[in-house]
Amino acid sequence: MNKFKMFIAIILLILNSAPDTICKNILFTLKTDSVANNPIRTPKPADAPKINGPSLFGVRPGSQLLYKIAATGKKPLEYSAAGIPAGVKIDSKTGRLFGVIKKRGEYKLTFKVKNSIGTAEKKFKIIVGDNISLTPALGWNSWNCWGGKVTGENIMQSARAMVSSGLIDHGWTYINIDDAWQGKRGGKFNAIQSNEKFPDMKKMCETIHEMGLKVGIYSTPWTTSYATYIGGSSENAEGLWSKPTIPKKGNVNNKTLPWAIGKYHFAKKDALQWAEWGIDYLKYDWNPNEAPETLEMLNALKSSGRDVIYSLSNNTPYENISDISKLANSWRTTGDIRDRWNSMARIGFSQDKWAAYASPGHWNDPDMLVVGFVGWGNPRPTLLTPDEQYTHITLWCLLSAPLLIGCDMEKLDDFTLNLLTNDEVLAVDQDPLGKQAVSVTADTTKRVYIKQLEDGSKAVGLFNLGEKETTVSVRWSDLHISGVQCVRDLWRQKDLGEFDSQFSITVAPHGAEMVKIFKKTKK
Repeated sequence: MNKFKMFIAIILLILNSAPDTICKNILFTLKTDSVANNPIRTPKPADAPKINGPSLFGVRPGSQLLYKIAATGKKPLEYSAAGIPAGVKIDSKTGRLFGVIKKRGEYKLTFKVKNSIGTAEKKFKIIVGDNISLTPALGWNSWNCWGGKVTGENIMQSARAMVSSGLIDHGWTYINIDDAWQGKRGGKFNAIQSNEKFPDMKKMCETIHEMGLKVGIYSTPWTTSYATYIGGSSENAEGLWSKPTIPKKGNVNNKTLPWAIGKYHFAKKDALQWAEWGIDYLKYDWNPNEAPETLEMLNALKSSGRDVIYSLSNNTPYENISDISKLANSWRTTGDIRDRWNSMARIGFSQDKWAAYASPGHWNDPDMLVVGFVGWGNPRPTLLTPDEQYTHITLWCLLSAPLLIGCDMEKLDDFTLNLLTNDEVLAVDQDPLGKQAVSVTADTTKRVYIKQLEDGSKAVGLFNLGEKETTVSVRWSDLHISGVQCVRDLWRQKDLGEFDSQFSITVAPHGAEMVKIFKKTKK
């Protein structure tokens, strides 16, 4: 508790016992101000069970299916499902589905979660076909927190915190190792082996899987990664590599060594190693992202026999997107984000031109999240204000972006945890229609973003890019709707009433509000 909060608490304690009318008026004012200054918007989950996360999951025929039902409510919870296809089982204590489905098709299930308070149900689909990543990935990545200093223990700490914090109960799934895990080539595949910071990669993956989470890894088609570790190609057939001397003014984009693609490629060998370890996600990082290298690794991942989410990084030239969007599950649309308003806003509010390429299985990626304790090797609190963080999460969810937390998971404060566990907000990101929101305003300080949802409703983000509090409005004509409409505040999870022709709300400087607008149902 900081000094201001402690002061307020003492004053409230004194005034609560005072019978004087003046004191009571002062008490009301203090309470009102303290609520207004509290950045936490979302109510805590109820004790009654509630099933969260996406409503569908994609897996390729014959691939191992791994899925954890995300649910909140008073523990213990008991999980079951009706309509489970042959070859798949469910763990009633953990809610994990696992197995193999050989036949293509759409399998409809009904999840059920029960506790001492009651029972919750949710319709769910397993789609067996060529597409995976049917909703954007939800997880964590090591780079924005640990940078090149990352260790195996950092990864395990983050996985344990994903579970103990309850993030796993809201659909957060991936624990991704970024650059700096790589050692030398070797093993039965002559693939990149982990270095001394990651003594047993296979065991680590198994342990994380047992928690109900999945594991990601990093590589590059260059001979050397950004952090100057071994890459996926070489100038010699054996893949021998030594750490290069980097010029003080080296240019990553000029494709000169060490940041260039070598004569000999090892994508198939590396993919086989990752499959044996149990890797579920690949961040493939080089600049610029181009189709030949993208296709080469896609084929290698598919031939490994394991479903691996395939994410391209840093970054995709717009002129290449038509080809690359058919090959990868996600691709960076920008350079690296930093935890500053100008960086986050510049990236987030410039994504409209990419919208046509977003669809289930294929996502535009405006980079990782910069909330909580970040620092690229020296973690400290984000430089974004609470209102700017609401803008960050609101906008990324409307953009159908992969959401990868970048902070120290052991330092999740109440605000950051609340920010990342609003299921109604996350449902906008995970909507199965997969439509990316676009802006319907040209104002320099006020922005309105609209996202069509599968159920026919609209998710609307109202943003204030200015330095002063202002009113932001959305007109029904912008939404192509008419008549009386219901409006729900998604961050505060409460209905705001019925409105005709438009909706307006006060938005804080650099802040955001998000609502859902839908037609009133007839009784």
